Amino acid sequence: MKPLILDKTRVGEWLDWLSNEGEVFAPMDTGKGYVDWRKVENGHEPEISPGVPKGSIKTFFFPQPEPLFEFNARPKAPDAFILKEPHCPGQQRILFGVRPCDARSVALNSLPYEEDPYFQKRKQNVVIIGYLCTEPCTTCFCEETGGSPLGTEQMDVSVLDMGSSLYVSAHSDKGEKLLVSDLFRAPTEEESEKAKGLLGNGQTNQSDETAQRLRQKELMALYDAPFWQEVADSCINCGTCTFLCPTCYCFDIQDETLRGKGRRIRYWDSCMFPLFTQHASGHNPRGDKIKRVRNRFMHK
Repeated sequence: MKPLILDKTRVGEWLDWLSNEGEVFAPMDTGKGYVDWRKVENGHEPEISPGVPKGSIKTFFFPQPEPLFEFNARPKAPDAFILKEPHCPGQQRILFGVRPCDARSVALNSLPYEEDPYFQKRKQNVVIIGYLCTEPCTTCFCEETGGSPLGTEQMDVSVLDMGSSLYVSAHSDKGEKLLVSDLFRAPTEEESEKAKGLLGNGQTNQSDETAQRLRQKELMALYDAPFWQEVADSCINCGTCTFLCPTCYCFDIQDETLRGKGRRIRYWDSCMFPLFTQHASGHNPRGDKIKRVRNRFMHK
């Protein structure tokens, strides 16, 4: 499918149309001083500003917490403690306004979760409408990790902001189905040339000399580097960095019961927590904070 044009004045109409195809989520003003992912209700416009929302889109692929099984916790019941799969809604979810870095995180998380049926099922039911970054923030570093401000990896639809209009392209069959509305029109020759110019900029100057020097170091030299103590001194091991990071995927599993009903859940865990690597014997190979901080960075 060739790229199409959507006038910005009709974005609200597109969102209304998309809501008939599934639940639509977009960056929204929470009223608490930050932007985060929220379900789009009629009449509410998304907050498409530079940068990413406070939370990452990994919530839509492995939610916090995620029920794996349900069971009857009454010991005398005929089906006591027999694990049953919980009902999982199959409704399509449309993520509107995903930045290239967040979209690429889905591909990276698909590596450890390649055989995970829960992750893969949710992934099949999610459609990603991404917004390309023509003005990356000063804190952006996607190019340092192999990404691009204009990357379309894992996007079903990409949107390029051209001022008064949006240059919209489909990258999958799921994406093409979202561009069949008469809201769109073919681009003029002038609009096509403008889009080529914006897309032709390609990379931005995100190069960091410190990161380049670190790449040239041997792995064990980094492991024994003296700066880890300085990094650890400023860390309180709260785990917020791992919960907000789109490519942190560690989890723990627990059974919980309430009034005779039980469920087995998995929930996010963090390598920054002291109990994360504690053995059944009580030994903890990363009992010291500096070891946990070093592991968190070197794992990335």
